[in-house]
Amino acid sequence: MGDIQIAVQEAPFNQNMVYRWLSEQHSVGATVIFVGKVRDLNLGDEVSSLYLEHYPAMTEKALGEIVEQAKARWDIQRVAVIHRVGLLQTGDEIVLVGVSSAHRHCAYQANEFIMDFLKTKAPFWKKEYTKQGERWIESRNSDKQALERWG
Repeated sequence: MGDIQIAVQEAPFNQNMVYRWLSEQHSVGATVIFVGKVRDLNLGDEVSSLYLEHYPAMTEKALGEIVEQAKARWDIQRVAVIHRVGLLQTGDEIVLVGVSSAHRHCAYQANEFIMDFLKTKAPFWKKEYTKQGERWIESRNSDKQALERWG
């Protein structure tokens, strides 16, 4: 299994299992987990569901490269990235990024870095379904600006 878990899947994920795996080493002093959910409101419209597509080989490779960049910047022990694809309803969990480290600063920073890069660099295509119809969602300017602070 190693120190990195990356999964792109349709099925829901189990936060408790991921937390236990991230935290099981005695040298872990901090575990940070971010879980993103499908919002019910986006761009001023009510969202009923979200459909995510990906290109399997390319997506897992991109996620692995993002994690490796984080491991090169911070002293982190384990990393988990799980991203769901397929049809998701509002309120469904869509993404989990978990990082463990001896110190909280490294875990927080690495987690935020991975999530910022995932939002703009990972090849996922998102289609929202609203009362006004369906639409493909592009990266937000705020997501792109978040990358700038990482250099």
